[in-house]
Amino acid sequence: MSAARPVGQRSGTASTFPLELDIDSDTLASCVACGMCLPHCPTYRVTGEESASPRGRIALMRDVAERGEADAAFVEFMDACIQCRGCETACPAGVHYGHMMEATREALASQTSYQPRLRRLAYRALGMPRLLGFGSRLLGMSQRLGLMRLVSLLGRVRPFRQLGAMTASLPRVPVRQAPLTASGDDVWLFTGCVMDAWMRDTHRAVQSVIEATGAGVALPPAGAACCGSLHLHAGLTSDTRRLARKVMAALPGEAPILIDSAGCGATMKEYGHLLDTEEARRFAGRVQDVHEWLAARVDDLPDGAPTSAPLKIAVQDPCHLRHVQRAHLPVRTVLSRFFEVVELDDDGLCCGAGGAYSQQHPEVAGAVRERKVAAIERTGASVVASANPGCTLHLQAVGLDVRHPLEIVAEHLNGGAQQ
Repeated sequence: MSAARPVGQRSGTASTFPLELDIDSDTLASCVACGMCLPHCPTYRVTGEESASPRGRIALMRDVAERGEADAAFVEFMDACIQCRGCETACPAGVHYGHMMEATREALASQTSYQPRLRRLAYRALGMPRLLGFGSRLLGMSQRLGLMRLVSLLGRVRPFRQLGAMTASLPRVPVRQAPLTASGDDVWLFTGCVMDAWMRDTHRAVQSVIEATGAGVALPPAGAACCGSLHLHAGLTSDTRRLARKVMAALPGEAPILIDSAGCGATMKEYGHLLDTEEARRFAGRVQDVHEWLAARVDDLPDGAPTSAPLKIAVQDPCHLRHVQRAHLPVRTVLSRFFEVVELDDDGLCCGAGGAYSQQHPEVAGAVRERKVAAIERTGASVVASANPGCTLHLQAVGLDVRHPLEIVAEHLNGGAQQ
């Protein structure tokens, strides 16, 4: 498990620092420590440490809430959680572990130096589409000029190993991308930040499948540049709330808001919880994963080009689609209209991507990914469908053919899918 970043200590002893957790005692007591979560926690399965499990982390939260102080070990175990929330699906008591973890990281980010200034600036750039686009183009050109290899070589030196691992796992970033074009106002297609900067062709494919049902697609203005999902994971909850208000203002009306990124969809569906207003709850009620919307209209899709035999596709469920949105089954409804869908035998265990987690904890993320890759290989499928950009990039990094489900459908509808 990667070591936690140093935490600034304002007072207290050299080994502890004050920390106030805004989690009520009833919530902390809701976990009865039954252990049903353990097999579903990726960090516990990798490390075998009790404090790296959901019930172990809740016990640590309870202790810190009672004492009003924490130490570096507490920060390490909180930081090492992937926030997959697979424990919530498994929990018979319905413990809201994800909200507790979000509150804990918010306390760390607001009361300590848990999130360094440079990283805070990077998160802030996600809500600035022009700056993000410029930085992405610069990164893409650096990759093509071979400059990133120098960073990888630097990563062999001990102080820069994490930087080297992060660089090695970066995808090939496009330098130029054609703009998307709106076609109507029946639904909004949320395009987001990193996904729009790095994977706009996925949005293009998704838009084409939506339009194949006869619906017109509206595209968000610059004000809806980022949903705040990565900020929420990092404990920068005030930034998430600020971005949520901008997104809500930029997507007015009553039309459904369709999301093709599981992490974005999970966060936007929780705007009501985050902002605690009726307006936010109404907005969250309009948000749907794009597969949810399509599943109800799957018969409206054309048949596409005939094939000699159905393409066999293994479905990898992003955690925020399966465990937070509980909307993973519509992916199968849409895919099975055209293809043979095969299931993994790992009961939806996390792949290790976790938003920015794979960049910040590459060793643990890699160990978690190994289990997922083994499950995929056991299916015998040559193509993997995953409805989240982080999962897609994390699994592509080890050579798997991983695509967004609707990229596969769009290719088939255009006559390009082959066995």
